[in-house]
Amino acid sequence: MLDVAYIAVDDLPTGRLAQIDEDRGTIRVRVDKNAPLPDVIRKLNDEIDHFLATSHWFQLWNDEIVSRATPGCSLRVIYRLDPRVPELDIGIGEGKGRITVYIPPEFDTEQFAVAMNPVTKEFLAGGRWFQMYAGEIIDNSPEPMSQV
Repeated sequence: MLDVAYIAVDDLPTGRLAQIDEDRGTIRVRVDKNAPLPDVIRKLNDEIDHFLATSHWFQLWNDEIVSRATPGCSLRVIYRLDPRVPELDIGIGEGKGRITVYIPPEFDTEQFAVAMNPVTKEFLAGGRWFQMYAGEIIDNSPEPMSQV
């Protein structure tokens, strides 16, 4: 099962506005709750670009598996402040190899982190994303129960 959480924190290293940590089926996106959201979004775009270049995440688009190495549509996530987004709502657009997250400019960094969690959970429930971790494919299907 995939678990992605956004957390507004005040303990990132000095000068670091966003940090993405990965484990088996888990991503934690930590953002500096004291920094202005436009600055956090700029840094988060850099962080997610680096993350996708060094991790093993994939999108199932129709019958094709899209990765960072797919010619013509390298896997990308872009966070964008957009005044057209309804107040207090986050929108996600998905295309082959690309996700755009539309964020209301009225949000502060804490509001952004809180709002991203249910949106991300619903997005992953679509079942088109998976992670390759230590040779194992992790997707959004329930983990098998183990017997004791």
